[in-house]
Amino acid sequence: MSRAERLIDLIQCLRRHRRPVSGHVLADELGVSLRTIYRDIATLQAQGARIDGEPGVGYLLQPGFLLPPLMFAEEEIEALALGIRWVADRADGSLGAAAQNALAKIAAVLPPDLRDRMDASALLVGPGEPIVGDGVDLAIVRRAIRSERKLSIAYRDRDGAPTDRTIWPFALGFFDRLRVLVAWCELRGAMRHFRADRIVAVTALEARYPRRRQALLKEWREAEGIRER
Repeated sequence: MSRAERLIDLIQCLRRHRRPVSGHVLADELGVSLRTIYRDIATLQAQGARIDGEPGVGYLLQPGFLLPPLMFAEEEIEALALGIRWVADRADGSLGAAAQNALAKIAAVLPPDLRDRMDASALLVGPGEPIVGDGVDLAIVRRAIRSERKLSIAYRDRDGAPTDRTIWPFALGFFDRLRVLVAWCELRGAMRHFRADRIVAVTALEARYPRRRQALLKEWREAEGIRER
């Protein structure tokens, strides 16, 4: 492995850890010595990477640092292409179009040989069951999640009974046949799951909800027994 490749791998390792990670853990993940980790951390810091920490304490990469140019292994390219093609085929219209645009942008910056391998990838997205149509434009829901703003929704339960809710949306799950919105429901005073095809109408509110989205997501994962990846 060249030094440039090792530095890129070190950046990726740091990105995977959201909390300070020790030099010993980084050395084990990369298969190098602790002394090499210290030297590479210093090199990245000199190149402008905002890496907080010090030997014996742990390191945390602050967001906003890119190490150009983009470098992908062949399997990473296949994984990206497969995932993006699944989104393009199975997500809602605007997100599917965004996935196709993203794939085109990635292909545009790849060297010609890697671009050809992406185009010729033998990993295909097979046909799935028909997707239940969404009741509303999910782009509105995604914007509310990103901005941590409340939504007012008109909803029908499994028996078709109508109800109006004010919710704090913090996650949107994409399954093979349907989409599920995860939110804190002010009416119930608890977290609830709302099938997107049963949402009759949605209105984005100006009010921000009082808790951070990441905190709500973490609490929901713990309640559902879902491990963070």
